Amino acid sequence: MPADLHTHSRASDGVDRPAGVMRAAAAAGLTVVALTDHDTTDGWDEAAQAARDLGLLLVPGTEISCLAGGISVHLLSYLHDPTEPQLREVLRVTRADRVGRARAIVQRLAAVVDLRWEDVAGLVAPGTTVGRPHIADALVARGVVATRDEAFAALLHRDSPYYVPHAAPQVEDAVRLVRRAGGVPVLAHPLADRRGRAVSEEMIASFVGAGLLGIEADHPDHTGEQRERVRLLAARYGLFWTGGSDYHGVARSYRIGEWIAPEPALEEILATGRGTGAVS
Repeated sequence: MPADLHTHSRASDGVDRPAGVMRAAAAAGLTVVALTDHDTTDGWDEAAQAARDLGLLLVPGTEISCLAGGISVHLLSYLHDPTEPQLREVLRVTRADRVGRARAIVQRLAAVVDLRWEDVAGLVAPGTTVGRPHIADALVARGVVATRDEAFAALLHRDSPYYVPHAAPQVEDAVRLVRRAGGVPVLAHPLADRRGRAVSEEMIASFVGAGLLGIEADHPDHTGEQRERVRLLAARYGLFWTGGSDYHGVARSYRIGEWIAPEPALEEILATGRGTGAVS
């Protein structure tokens, strides 16, 4: 059962609608796909209907923005209860703070390039959460850079002078909230240092102590050496390892189904998640 367990739609910073992500998954020959939009579950219902129509198994999820020692960290949560009050409130606060953060980034960039807030706001679909990818797309539209990937590499990475952090829970707190909501917490692309500073092994041990269950090894931002190191870390700390494409649509070079999860990881997620069910 080929499974891509890391994808994004227009509900956060992807290009495709949730149903479009499901169609792309089916066209790529996948049978299982997780929708993991940033800090939101708004795409779940549309994705679920499309998955049923296409004969796919949908694993509902969210990619939660977190912090650890001043480092931006992403936590994938699968099959959690979207109505659990504490987790829902944390995600609401994170989404709300993204608007002020995006404005601050644009203000910094406007001092050196031709960019206005209106350029960014016009690219954000109604009801979705603004993020750095929208700023990247505005920079492309303005001709400042050629691609979204170039915008991140040159101007929007975490060590850039234009970067501004946003409100986010500590990883350990987010892990506990996901477990409380019946979800399965998996650390996303933990060694992807091309995105900025990566977490240390000591941090990962702390996350495990809080209840982390899995870790993402196969990801387009991991080198072969990093993928192997994640597998070794998984074995050392009793975690399952997984994989996914981090698909965002045509705006990024990641192809859906480019990286897939091993069967044991999917089985573990389906067996452990109890906040909501997979959809077929």
